[in-house]
Amino acid sequence: MPRSSASSFSFRMFFIKVAMLAFDAGSFKRFLSAMFAVINKEGYMRLSRSVLALASSLVAFSLSIGALAQTRNSLTDIAGHSVGAIAPIFSQLVYFHTPTHFVSVFEDTHGDSYIQEWVLPGESVSNWTQMLTVTGARDVSTKHPDATPKAFASGIAGGFQRACPTSFVAKGIYEGQLNALDTFIMVVSCGNAAASAGHSETAVIAVVKGEKDFYTLQWSQRGNATPAPLDIDVNMWAGRMKALMPLKLCSIVPGEQAPYPSCVGN
Repeated sequence: MPRSSASSFSFRMFFIKVAMLAFDAGSFKRFLSAMFAVINKEGYMRLSRSVLALASSLVAFSLSIGALAQTRNSLTDIAGHSVGAIAPIFSQLVYFHTPTHFVSVFEDTHGDSYIQEWVLPGESVSNWTQMLTVTGARDVSTKHPDATPKAFASGIAGGFQRACPTSFVAKGIYEGQLNALDTFIMVVSCGNAAASAGHSETAVIAVVKGEKDFYTLQWSQRGNATPAPLDIDVNMWAGRMKALMPLKLCSIVPGEQAPYPSCVGN
């Protein structure tokens, strides 16, 4: 599997790191207060005031709960053929599907952060049109047992928002459990951001809470830059996330080697 000592060009990973630092910088409540301060500013996220009024609400995505289950796009329609991918990431095995026409181009562990990225043939981590990404954030669940995937997602979305305040949009498309994992799935988009090399960038991101760590699974796409927020096709993005399913976490069995039958066969 490809590895590199150079840092991958992914401003989404930067925002995930920001979300981790937000948790570690202080108490969980202070993090929530900071996020509410960001999302309450006029002209930023497209928010639902009724959602903001709820103390449990952490980011004002216009939730379309059930979009994953309702989408009519099949795995073949979206991604063609796929293969299972599994890897030990910090304290657990992470299993999901990758379309066969994506190739792994980057993998790195740096401190408490893990990342692996796949792109289309002929593309690279700095020049790509579509990218798959899996990340791990070590010990977030252990250090912050009250942390939720929605809170972690709000940190990522807040980073997008600050990068492109006039062309930012986000929508939540699922909140609940997938394979017994607390999960939040959202679509975030920047019409134009300097860190995205003059492109627009949209990503569907699933955040799951593990026993000790947090993980994300992402499918991103770049396009032409635009000064205004892009329209988000919820069904299309939900279909892309569905094509990466099933997403599950398994315990690491001491001495077990790839392909990790205790997880794949379960």
